[in-house]
Amino acid sequence: MRLVAIAAVAAACGGPQRAEIPGRDDSANLTTGATLAPEDDDEPRPSYAKDQLEQALIAERGAEATNERRVAASPDDSARADDLAVRRRFIASLESCQAANHHCPPRLDDPKWTWDPTSPAIDPDKPPISSPLRFDLDSWRTIADELHGLACGCRTRTCVDSLELTIQLLEARPMQDVEADDAASASITGARECLFRLRGRR
Repeated sequence: MRLVAIAAVAAACGGPQRAEIPGRDDSANLTTGATLAPEDDDEPRPSYAKDQLEQALIAERGAEATNERRVAASPDDSARADDLAVRRRFIASLESCQAANHHCPPRLDDPKWTWDPTSPAIDPDKPPISSPLRFDLDSWRTIADELHGLACGCRTRTCVDSLELTIQLLEARPMQDVEADDAASASITGARECLFRLRGRR
């Protein structure tokens, strides 16, 4: 797939090993339904509660076990192995969030993002985001915030590769004074940090 080939120039995906998560378990200090508060003041406060995070972890570990069986049944299928590696890294971010309120993704749902801007059948100027494709200050902040949530929620290599390209395409469109906005820049930086981690790069 051309999308994977282009994205591979920017970053290489790591192996499918499960990441080790350092940190202490602060979950006992949170009541069920409590809002998770990040230790790092630069990290945004998640919109979900502790019990929602725990349910997401249960679901993701179940999906991980299913994917492990599929990889074991098709050991030569590198795409499945790559997807399993990304999902494990996403689970690692949830575990870090649960243990130390760190690396919490902005949202817990799976974006299931497969848009390929390199396909001749696709208009690269119209990614399937819910935010209006306008590039005034407020609109760019909304787009950047959505991209952050999508990027941090990736569970597949295709999602990681595609969103990396999507960010590159959209980031070039706002006017310079809008593009330099601190809030939008923080969201784009957060999105790229998530994609970096999901590729297995620290």
